[in-house]
Amino acid sequence: MSPEEIRDRLIVPWKHGDFVDLRGITCDGPLDLQDCVLTGVDFTGARFSGGIDARGARFDGISWFRDVTFDGPAKFDGTSFMNDARFEGSRFAGPARFQGAEFRGIGRFDATRFEAGADFSGMVSYGNVSLQGLEARGSVNFHGSEWLGGLWCQDAHLPEGTDLGDTQVHGRLWLRNARRGNAALETGDFGMSFGYTYL
Repeated sequence: MSPEEIRDRLIVPWKHGDFVDLRGITCDGPLDLQDCVLTGVDFTGARFSGGIDARGARFDGISWFRDVTFDGPAKFDGTSFMNDARFEGSRFAGPARFQGAEFRGIGRFDATRFEAGADFSGMVSYGNVSLQGLEARGSVNFHGSEWLGGLWCQDAHLPEGTDLGDTQVHGRLWLRNARRGNAALETGDFGMSFGYTYL
């Protein structure tokens, strides 16, 4: 599908339960959704050959990017996910940016691969965020992020220099078998943690 076709299908008013089924599509160029207000969408298994720019966009319904391949940059800076955002099993071949993003539902990044770095600095989540089995290379930044619904990091592998400064975790912090570089990820690596930690 062309980027224009995809955009036209998504910039329609959202009603509870609505979503556009775009599973398995290939977007043949850069998808520009910057500052758009979008209905729900299921991109499971899709491929974005030129990347995606959703900076400042608002996903009113579900935003499912499960098992998606991003061949180019993925820009979600300042994006608002008003319902569940699911990126599990996805591959980011280019840089991934979620700086200042807001997750009103869950943020699920299980088994996601970030091959060229990821910037989550200043993000806020109200539901649980899961990084189970996440693999990342390059520069990874969570500086100043706040997880109000807890953070699940089972088996996550983060680069040694991952920035977790000034972060806040409210609720359960699950760190079993999680690593930053060659060291175990620990409660003290985060700025503040207000709930139970499971190691």
